[in-house]
Amino acid sequence: MERATEHQMSRNRIARALGLFCACVLSGLVLWGQANAPQANETSEAPRIAIGPGDVLNIQVFDTPELSIEAARVSQGGQVTMPVLGIVDVAGLNAIEAAQRIEAELRKRGIMVDPHVTVSVVEYSTQGATLLGEVRSPGVYPTFGGRRLLDMIALAGGLAPSAGKIVTIAHRSDPRHPETVLLVPNAQSLGAQSNPIILPGDTIVVGRAGIVYVLGAVTRPGGYLIDNNEHISLMQALTLAGGWDKAAALSKSRLIRKVPEGHKELILDLKRVLNGKQSDVSVLDGDILYVPMSLGKTIEYEGMQAAVSAAQSAVVVGTIQ
Repeated sequence: MERATEHQMSRNRIARALGLFCACVLSGLVLWGQANAPQANETSEAPRIAIGPGDVLNIQVFDTPELSIEAARVSQGGQVTMPVLGIVDVAGLNAIEAAQRIEAELRKRGIMVDPHVTVSVVEYSTQGATLLGEVRSPGVYPTFGGRRLLDMIALAGGLAPSAGKIVTIAHRSDPRHPETVLLVPNAQSLGAQSNPIILPGDTIVVGRAGIVYVLGAVTRPGGYLIDNNEHISLMQALTLAGGWDKAAALSKSRLIRKVPEGHKELILDLKRVLNGKQSDVSVLDGDILYVPMSLGKTIEYEGMQAAVSAAQSAVVVGTIQ
């Protein structure tokens, strides 16, 4: 009898131990699930675009439909009006931040103790991005489908012949800190460059390349593109133009440069530069290098204004990579 009682007590202790173990395991699973469960305000797909005037929002207050609102348009002052709660400032916030502010206002005004709010932007006032600068067809283009910078440039017809390598992107979410992207010179290298996603309200500006004009007694007179903020020398400019004519008067060449007062002209002895007796000179965006014919030949230098007029009608015939 005593042995039976001891055996039963032992079985009871084992059962209690197993029960306690299972309870601990279940408790641990519950805590893990709570720690890893998504919060009411979190969503991996929530846009990070700042809310602005004219946007349309859906605001859902969990389990409280009387406080929720759909198709609420943000006023020009950046505010949205909700039932009972009233006016809330949301401009400059993304969807998650706007939901957190509404929750804070509900608690602050004593309307709810533990509110859970979700905000979704159903319509942006600006549905597209603006492309300006050196593209073939500047304008506003749609950004749906996660389009990136190169996609947007393609929509605008591609780069204009005068396009440089630098693109500036002013994001609607942070217009005071524009992003600068350097375009690569050929399609095979596009994978190595930054190609950011373009969002509604962004503004893209494709910069213009500099142009140096080489005119007169050269093989290929015309305008030549130079990269942004890069300088080339006189001899490099002459090389781009295919060199000079046999009858060129190198010692009487002119460099015409635009200045605040108009244009100024410098007489250059390119023969001395060629022979290493005089240092080469950098040419800048808008400079005109004019190489006249020697005395008695058909083409003669007709003055600075004539050279400026010739540059304005010159064809851009080449680029500097």
